[in-house]
Amino acid sequence: MLWLLQKSEKIQSTGSQTAFFLAFSQASRFFDKGMLVLDETEKKEAHQLVEGYEPEFWNVLQTARTYLLLSFPQEKEAWFAAVNQLFETADMHEHQALFAALPLMPFQEDLIDRAIDGCRTNVALIFDAIALNNPYPAKYFPEANWNQMVLKAVFMQRPLYRIQSQDARSNPALAEIARDFAHERWAAGRNVMPELWRLVSPFLNEKYLQDLQKVMSSKDELELAGGALALFNGPSGTGKTVLGKFPTLVSQIESGTITWETVGKEYQKTRV
Repeated sequence: MLWLLQKSEKIQSTGSQTAFFLAFSQASRFFDKGMLVLDETEKKEAHQLVEGYEPEFWNVLQTARTYLLLSFPQEKEAWFAAVNQLFETADMHEHQALFAALPLMPFQEDLIDRAIDGCRTNVALIFDAIALNNPYPAKYFPEANWNQMVLKAVFMQRPLYRIQSQDARSNPALAEIARDFAHERWAAGRNVMPELWRLVSPFLNEKYLQDLQKVMSSKDELELAGGALALFNGPSGTGKTVLGKFPTLVSQIESGTITWETVGKEYQKTRV
């Protein structure tokens, strides 16, 4: 911690890019990748600092790097010169720290293209830093880029329940894209991750109901749970007929035993 405070003070007082880059890189010698352990008060304080900020999903090393990042003087031209160079030369774990820190950075609207470009990665660690437990995409991504990010999360089978403001950013185009993806998976004889139906749920109509009827014919418990949640949370009355055959699932949804989070967590366990 003393090392971090000394480096932070030097970066703040001198604005030296060299000192900043060296400290950002050398932080891995002094901090490990163990997860932060926060109590409920600390989590609440973080959320009050920035809405949607969830440092409980951060590790100690990326937290230290974020502290250094926020120590660099926030004069726009110099700040971007330093941060852009970091983005261009960063390794995987440095990228993780940078992208996860987007909601804490200054000049956030000027970083939209950088964040969108970051979503092109196939490295789960980097993609997750942008897409999961991060309020930045929901706040800034245009609809087309939001949809691309969510679909890529589906394709990479990342935990969708950890994408913030997912229901608030739902849209008909994404529902249609999700349906097309499901049909491609079925045509290839593959299963569909159960969380996908959350993207369809707000827009249930006859064609989506036909898809969910197929889902509800599955013998897989997680597929059934995902289908039931989509039907239950859809427009009032839309899925009532189909759900009438599954009173136990309805009861578990009503009691909170089955949620998108529980389904997502269980699905991720099946992939380990």
